[in-house]
Amino acid sequence: MYDPTVFDNLKVAIENRVYDLDNLDRKIRIVNRKDQMDFAVLARHFAIQFSLVQESELMAEVVLEASLAELATEILETPGGNPGCVLKVRFLKTIEQVDRQCRAIEETIQAIWEEDVLLHQTLSFSYKDEATTYANQIELTFKTKITEEHMNALDDFLDHVLGTMQVLLD
Repeated sequence: MYDPTVFDNLKVAIENRVYDLDNLDRKIRIVNRKDQMDFAVLARHFAIQFSLVQESELMAEVVLEASLAELATEILETPGGNPGCVLKVRFLKTIEQVDRQCRAIEETIQAIWEEDVLLHQTLSFSYKDEATTYANQIELTFKTKITEEHMNALDDFLDHVLGTMQVLLD
């Protein structure tokens, strides 16, 4: 019988909770979903992207990743192994005042997520367009791997994501 991996169990749990926020609670609108296996490096990648129902200008994406090493440790039941997954959250937002807004975003993220995440902001714009606005990809990567032991924290995690979205809209 097939025994699902930590990645599979976490993916299903995240997906179910996010779909509940869309279908039952009607707080968000799911706009994209990816479930990929990278055969070049034998890694798994799941992402689900959504916006708040009343605001489509800000997007959030929850990303779950497992490398070959993580999957092999679990499947082969490597002694002393500690299989888990990388959890990331990305927020996609348009900004105009780079220094002021990026600094404010950094302070906001640190206040909400404290020391749990690594923050990386990437700015971009279209080459032929005048650079008056920038696309800001705000990526939070959790410092520790997540495992099935974190299942009970998924509701709080998603509440934090929604709260962060509300603050980033202000």
